[in-house]
Amino acid sequence: MTVTWEELGWERVAAGVGRRRLPVWDCTAGLVVGGDAALVVDAGSSLGEGSRLRTEAQRLAGRRVTHLALTHAHFDHVFGAAAFAGAEVYGAAGVDAVLGAGRAALRADALANGLDRRRAAEAVDALVSVRHEVGGERTLDLGGGRRVLLADVGPGHTAHDLAVVVPGSPAVVFCGDLVEESGEPQAGPDALPGQWPASLDRLLGLGGEDALYVPGHGAVVDAAFVRAQRDALAARFGVSY
Repeated sequence: MTVTWEELGWERVAAGVGRRRLPVWDCTAGLVVGGDAALVVDAGSSLGEGSRLRTEAQRLAGRRVTHLALTHAHFDHVFGAAAFAGAEVYGAAGVDAVLGAGRAALRADALANGLDRRRAAEAVDALVSVRHEVGGERTLDLGGGRRVLLADVGPGHTAHDLAVVVPGSPAVVFCGDLVEESGEPQAGPDALPGQWPASLDRLLGLGGEDALYVPGHGAVVDAAFVRAQRDALAARFGVSY
């Protein structure tokens, strides 16, 4: 039976492109449907959440999820990744080493933010490797004329920030936590605030003035919002660029 994006709690952003705001941390996951393949952007905060995302995405796409892009290595974006068995996993260059060496820090951050201990432990134990690291840019062909650009636009929110750009009218840019709408952008111990405004300039260059920008947390925004957040971050951290 055919189901709509809205019936499953997803927001359709453009033709074949949508996103889901997940509960608790309001983290965004994305879906891009091609003629032969389906890409999910970010995997949620637990194996259970990742499994639900995969099931919903496959119902909407009408095929299995073949690609998974992780925008950065924070628990609310990566802990569900192991639920996407068989998917090719992509991330910014260097992120696999963070996931490998930083498991204790990821677990501690998840617990500090209220994730259940059992769920945190099972997610850390099951963390997947990022087989395809993107340095610069890489284009994925999802079939049916659907191409998606993966771009290593960081550092900023972390040292390894990946953007996913879906060309179209309008283009859709999945920003990860380089952009946040529902609150002030979070600059944790792994942020590089001195380089963050320049990362947002790169995002704007990739998407353009008419693109829809999907933040890691909050509502879809436009280029003017991204520019304003860039300027606010530069002022907040005393960055000249």
